[in-house]
Amino acid sequence: MGATKPKVGFVFIGCQRFRELGKGCASGTYDERRGRFVRSVLKDMAEIADCVFPGIIYSPEDADAALELFRREKVQCVSATFLSWSEDFTWSYLLREMPGDLPLVYYLPTPQRVPYSDTRDENDFVEFLAQGGMVGSLIGSASWARQKRQVEVIIDDFAGALPRLRAFFGAARARQKLRNAHYGLVPGYNTIMRGTFIDPYDIFTELGPKLDFFSYEKLLHLTMEVSDAEAQEYVDELSAAYPVEPGIAPKLFLESARASLGLAKLRDEQELDALILNDVSAEIFETLGLRPGFYPETFARHDAILTPEGDLGAGTAMYILRQVSGGKHVNYIEPFYIEKESGVFAAGHAGPHDYTDPRFRDHVRISIDARFAKTGYKYAGAPFAWYRIPEGLKTIAHLSQGPDERLKLVCFTAESLPGPHKLCGYCHSDFKTAGDAGRLFEEILKVGATQHFAAVEGDVTQELKYTAELCGFDFHRF
Repeated sequence: MGATKPKVGFVFIGCQRFRELGKGCASGTYDERRGRFVRSVLKDMAEIADCVFPGIIYSPEDADAALELFRREKVQCVSATFLSWSEDFTWSYLLREMPGDLPLVYYLPTPQRVPYSDTRDENDFVEFLAQGGMVGSLIGSASWARQKRQVEVIIDDFAGALPRLRAFFGAARARQKLRNAHYGLVPGYNTIMRGTFIDPYDIFTELGPKLDFFSYEKLLHLTMEVSDAEAQEYVDELSAAYPVEPGIAPKLFLESARASLGLAKLRDEQELDALILNDVSAEIFETLGLRPGFYPETFARHDAILTPEGDLGAGTAMYILRQVSGGKHVNYIEPFYIEKESGVFAAGHAGPHDYTDPRFRDHVRISIDARFAKTGYKYAGAPFAWYRIPEGLKTIAHLSQGPDERLKLVCFTAESLPGPHKLCGYCHSDFKTAGDAGRLFEEILKVGATQHFAAVEGDVTQELKYTAELCGFDFHRF
């Protein structure tokens, strides 16, 4: 199940003094004209938002009713528009009563041309008054400045405003999802990569998610609840869907499938939105005998993510990318090296990863976990889904804790290039940046980042910018 549309509350501020002007005129009253305009705006907005509309706001009483509706519907942000000049007290009252942390975008639609030639006729004069949204906007800006509200301002026709509106609404949705998310960390931080540590208190206060810790023993218990028949059914599904490399022992395949279904059980039992698995500790191999190699469909069905190496920052980057992209599949990578001759950098990661996009089944093979195949662990070499990340433009993002313990979001875009499967057991690809890859990573290194990044289809860097602003992260776009 992909992400639903953002739920947006729409505020249209009308002018009580103008409301009945134009009665008997060809185009109707101010209220009727502005009503038609509002319906046309909402029709456009329905393309990108689940619209919550309380009616045009003319008075503080209307404002109270609107805010009550927004609370009841749990809107993720508010879009405000002045329909003309308007009495200031209604807007300043609404702004004062609106929750201070509710994201707010001010959008003024601009017409291609105004529908009158002069104002000698009463019908045209009323139309002139009705088109005065810039006047109201300037009045409104005084109040949001004095009340110290963070407001994104967009002035354009709908086609021109669409990318920014979509990005802001998506960021607001991601922020609310984060604030209500439930993370599970199994069993704790990755102690061989201390730069990935994030203060658990900051997870709650700055990011929002509830964070619980679960032991490898609990994961083992849930894994052992998976019957041979259930595990074999999963093996059969995987074998029917993807090519299986030769030489994979049936017993190892069965145990990798069983452990992966154990992760699914943990997600479902705890209703997790993100399961962050430390899958490189010796303890997981000593307890389970392997690291799980597959990505159960329950994660996508519940709009959740599963990530390796116990990195809460990287997991959060993945979760944010999934939300702002509208539920697209996200991959977990780390850049390996830059080839000077071609200018590309190679990146990828072992561990469980989302290979389940039905458009790219031909990018998946099932192979051994090459990194641990020759160890002495009980199920050494148990198979993984081996994924070549599909070609096309990707947004690549990183989140970690920086100076003064502030969270920082780093992002850039790059083209994932077509090519063969090369890194056995790794989700991987070669990437081409618009500029020199070496200079790009020089700038990222100056900012400070760990090696873990997340990649999603398309350019959602504007969405990430808004998300950082709404969540209070430092933001670096390269």
